[in-house]
Amino acid sequence: MSDLVEASEKLDAGDLNGAIRALLTAAAGAPATELAALLARAGRLADFDDLAEAADAVVAAPGDAGLLYRLGWACIERGVSRIAIPLLEAALDAAPGHRGIVTELVAAYEDDYRYGDAVAVLEANDAGLQDWPDRYLLAFNSVMSGDLDRARQAAARLTPPPHDWGHAHHRLSGMLERAAAVPGPLDQQALRSWHYVLNGGILLHLSPYGFDEPMRGRYAYLHDSLAALRRTIDRFRIVLEAAGSSVSSVSLLPDRGSSIFGIALASALDLPAQPYDPDRRDTIIAAYDLSALAEPLPTLAERAPGALLVEHATSWTAPGRLAPDATGLLYQSLVSAWDERTRFTAGGEPEQIPADDRPAEALAAAVLKTAPDEDEVAPGDTSADLTAFTAALAGRWPLTARRDRLWSPGPVPSARFL
Repeated sequence: MSDLVEASEKLDAGDLNGAIRALLTAAAGAPATELAALLARAGRLADFDDLAEAADAVVAAPGDAGLLYRLGWACIERGVSRIAIPLLEAALDAAPGHRGIVTELVAAYEDDYRYGDAVAVLEANDAGLQDWPDRYLLAFNSVMSGDLDRARQAAARLTPPPHDWGHAHHRLSGMLERAAAVPGPLDQQALRSWHYVLNGGILLHLSPYGFDEPMRGRYAYLHDSLAALRRTIDRFRIVLEAAGSSVSSVSLLPDRGSSIFGIALASALDLPAQPYDPDRRDTIIAAYDLSALAEPLPTLAERAPGALLVEHATSWTAPGRLAPDATGLLYQSLVSAWDERTRFTAGGEPEQIPADDRPAEALAAAVLKTAPDEDEVAPGDTSADLTAFTAALAGRWPLTARRDRLWSPGPVPSARFL
C-alpha cells in the first residue's frame, strides 16, 4: 500500500493523526495535486478552513504558482513543513526565480533539517535575491549544513545589516567565530563541537547507544533516571572547574522537575538554593526541561552578569526558544524519572510503575545518593574529554550576549521518529 493510499484510508476512517503521518512519509516526490486533494480532506476533518480552501484551490488550478505557494505557506503555519516542500517546489517550477517562493521554500527546508537543499535553492536563484535576509540565509544554512568555507564566503559578501537584522548578523558572526575556535574536527560525529558552534552551550553527555549510526550522541525515546540526573550534576561541576567559573547560588525555576534538579545541584555544589530572580547575578539557573515550564520565562533570554543556565534534558527535535549554557543530554521523547512508566519484566510482560510523588527535597536527596550513570561511555565522552573540551574554550564560554534560540540538529544528523 502506498503512503498516499494509506493517508486516504486513514481520512476515510476519521484518523487525522494517522493520515498526517502517512502524508509526511509520502510528501517527498508526491504529485502536488494528489497532496492537495488529501490536504483538502484533512483540513476539513480538522476544521482548518484556511488549509482546506487553499488545497481546494490547487486542485482546481494545479499549475498556479500563487495557489501552490499559498497552500505551502498554510502547511508551514500548521507545522507540517515536510508536506509544504513539494508544493513550494512545484510553485517555483511554475514561477522560476520568484523571491517569495524561494525564501518560503528555504524556511520549509530548514524546518525539515534539509540545510543543504536550502543552500542549493538559494544559490540556484541568486540573481533575484537580496542580501537581507536572502543571502544571510545562504550563509546561515551553509553553517547548518557543515560547509564553513561556503558560509564564510557568503558572509563576507553581505552588506551591513538593517537594524531589524542586526541580531541575525551577530548570530552568524558568533557561529563562525566559535567554529574557528572549537577544538578538534568538525565532522558528522562531532556533536559536542557542533552544539557549541551553533548554540554557544556545552553538551555534557553523549548517548552511547547507536553512536556511530544512527543517533550520533542523541537519544530518541528516553526513560530518564536519577542516575542520569546525578551524571548531569557531576559533569556540570567538571565544566565549572575547567572553565574557572564561580557562582554563589542556585536559582530554582517554578516547575517540579527543575526544583528537584536545582535542589540536588545546590547540595552537590554546597550552594544556597533560591527562587529564580532574573536580576540575580553569579548564579546557576537550574532547569530540568524548559519545555515543561507551564509559563514561558522571557527573562531567561537576558543574561545577568555571571548567571549560567543549565538544563538537564533538552529536546533536539522541538528546539526551544533559547539555548542553555550547558545541556545534560539531548532527547526526542522523554519520560521523567518520577513519572508513571511502563517497564518490561524478564519474561517480556509489561509492568506499570506508578509515579514517584515524594516531595522535591526527598527526590533531590535520592539523586545525590545515586551513582552516576556511566555504565557505557560514547567515544570522546569521558570526564577527561569534557574537561579538555571546556579548557580549550577558556574565555569563550560562557557567552555574554543575549541567549539565542536553540539550533538543532545542524550538520550532525540523527534518526528521529515522526
